Amino acid sequence: KSEKLDRNSLGYFMTVINHYNVFRFDWRVFRWTQAVIFTIEEINNDPALLPNISLGYRILNSCDSPTNALRAALTLASGAEEVDVTSHCPPAVTAVIIQLCFMIHFSTCACLSDRTKYPTFFRTIPSDYYLAKALAALVKHFGWQWIGAIQSDNDFGRNGILAFKEKVEKFGVCVAFVASVLRTYTRDKFLEVVEIIKQSSVKVILAFAAEGDFYPLMQEIVNQNITGIQWISCVAWITAPRPSTPEIYTAFGGTLGFVMQKKAIPKLKQFLTSINPYTDSHAPFMRDFWENMVGCTPILPGNTGTEATLKRCTGNETFMNSEHDFFDVTELRGTHNVYKAVYAIAHALHQLIFCKPVGEKPVTLCLNLSEMQHKEVKSLQRVNFTNHFGAEVYFDENGDPPANYEIINWQLINGKVHHVTLGNLTFAANGDYKLSIEEEKIVWRTGKTVPTSVCSNVCPVGTRKAQIQGKPICCFDCVPCAEGTIANSTGAADCTPCPKEYWSNERKDKCIPRTIEFLKYQEPMGIAVTFVSLLGASVSLATMVVFVHNKETPVMKASNFELSSLLLFSLFLCFLCPLTFLGKPTVWSCMLRHTTFGVTFALCISCVLGKTIVVVTAFKATFPSNKVAGKFGHAQQRIIVCSCTLIQVVICALWLTSNPPHPHKLFTSSNNMIVLECNTGSEFAFYAVLGYIGILAIICLILAFMARKLPDNFNEAKLITFSLLIFCAVWITFIPAYISSPGKFTVAVEIFAILSSAFGLLSSIFAPKCYIIFLKPEKNTKKHIMGKTIN
Repeated sequence: KSEKLDRNSLGYFMTVINHYNVFRFDWRVFRWTQAVIFTIEEINNDPALLPNISLGYRILNSCDSPTNALRAALTLASGAEEVDVTSHCPPAVTAVIIQLCFMIHFSTCACLSDRTKYPTFFRTIPSDYYLAKALAALVKHFGWQWIGAIQSDNDFGRNGILAFKEKVEKFGVCVAFVASVLRTYTRDKFLEVVEIIKQSSVKVILAFAAEGDFYPLMQEIVNQNITGIQWISCVAWITAPRPSTPEIYTAFGGTLGFVMQKKAIPKLKQFLTSINPYTDSHAPFMRDFWENMVGCTPILPGNTGTEATLKRCTGNETFMNSEHDFFDVTELRGTHNVYKAVYAIAHALHQLIFCKPVGEKPVTLCLNLSEMQHKEVKSLQRVNFTNHFGAEVYFDENGDPPANYEIINWQLINGKVHHVTLGNLTFAANGDYKLSIEEEKIVWRTGKTVPTSVCSNVCPVGTRKAQIQGKPICCFDCVPCAEGTIANSTGAADCTPCPKEYWSNERKDKCIPRTIEFLKYQEPMGIAVTFVSLLGASVSLATMVVFVHNKETPVMKASNFELSSLLLFSLFLCFLCPLTFLGKPTVWSCMLRHTTFGVTFALCISCVLGKTIVVVTAFKATFPSNKVAGKFGHAQQRIIVCSCTLIQVVICALWLTSNPPHPHKLFTSSNNMIVLECNTGSEFAFYAVLGYIGILAIICLILAFMARKLPDNFNEAKLITFSLLIFCAVWITFIPAYISSPGKFTVAVEIFAILSSAFGLLSSIFAPKCYIIFLKPEKNTKKHIMGKTIN
């Protein structure tokens, strides 16, 4: 691509539009050069600053290229450029101000703060380190977590985005994409970036690019009508005149960004309006400026105007009443930095030459100008003053100025784009910052509300973030909290377990007390248990009444009335025993329910054992030589019952004194219940109680089985055998059911075993007797009962 650049012109830069190079005069850059001249003249007229010493200048064109800017800087520093040898004061270049066009943005690179590499570099614009930190603070302030980034494809853009990413990632912000632009790119590359923007879900994009690099992309975005994106800008382009048009505003309206603090330089306007090629025909780039500003070609000495493409000037043109933005000196940013830079150099020279800060007397030379070396530029490190407009000028150990920014917002007022200042961000010496912004005055691209930009919506209460594999940390699913855990704030990374005695509510956003569960009297199961228990106890008492009323009948005499009555009493107690398992467990109820159960069933089985022994001895008594029956009377029966029961009492007593049953809260992880149960305390003692009852039952079963074929019509051994088979079957199945049953159903299983075995004994042993008494009285005779024996 061909580039036609006039070496006598300043501020031309290239932009890519439809694959063609277009060159335009940059008013802003030309004003910077005039600010240099204005400031030098102001300093030369100040008797307190560098008295009897005049500063000069030479201005070279960077041609909008960082390479050319560096070449020009080296030319100035080395003195390689030709100079007027007839001059009385050949220029000695002491400092170079690189503040023109393209290079202003590269001078912000944080890398230039490395004093080991750049010991003589100073700047009046904060480094990108602070700009990246400021941009990150803005993103954090508005809660944007999913953003895109556009960078210039050079050190300025890459280093800026890299620093920005390092800052925002600490806040949990994700950069969805980083696209690169450059003014020399083809249109296809810009279209690729446009496609990336269209395909992405981001609603906030940071453009860390020079104006010339970014402007072609802005035009493509406007052409394709891509709206609804909130743009954030660095200082490079947000205040540039070229993009600040109503046309660009259609897509970039509401842009937010940071800029250097603005200042007014009132006297500069008079200097700018006095520019005239007729008074100073040799001023740098004067003809180009005049032709672009006035629209005519000045006729100067040696210039007949025959080669001019514009009309010839009359010579009466003036800028005194011009309203061009070039002459607006009320809100100067870059120009004010130029002003500060020149003054900083002047103050450094003053201290170097006079060994005193400005304003201190006496003013005497302590250094000959001929002895001045380029390395003396380090004296800038000692500069510290306040200029005419209240701005502090000093440099830290890295050659950086204080970092203070203004926040501006693109707003369309009366058909013109305005850069409205809505806040500021100030950095302290320790790196902390203070952000102040008038949010209510911001014009957003999306309207009046702050736009949101997230990869995934904030998880509501009751859910937590679950990272999506292969995607950035900002992209996640919202997973409901597990039972027993809550998330009472939005965007929770993890769910918080509830305290032990609490459980999560249905929404999983609050811990509520768990429901305490135990077998209550008033619930259906408790009512059923109470009814069945009282029914069994009533039947036992009724049977006892029947036995007492019919105790002289053959059936009662054959059944051993004393042991039967004692057995019925023990069954009565067994039926009442389940009532102690109902209600809220307490220390006393827990001890009572297990010991009562053990002792009453031991008494019950002991009675059955006594009856079984009586039957067996009666069978043995049929043999003439057997004298066992005579020795086994009522006294012996009582001893067997009492001794067998006493053993169980001793076991229970040892249980209660060593490790008794006690109330216990059982916390389950699968529901919101606290099961209030009776812990058995000593597991060994609990199973010893059950085991002892089982041993008695097995002995009874064996003895009854041996006497099952007694040769009489009323064989009680058969009834005892059948009842004990039921009893053993119930308690054998009880053990696995008891262990596996959850919560209050453990108690229900134990109650079921007690009632089932009690009803089994009651019905198997006493139902046949009652049947004969009430329904078959003709069989209630001694002859019938002993009938088979007589035969």
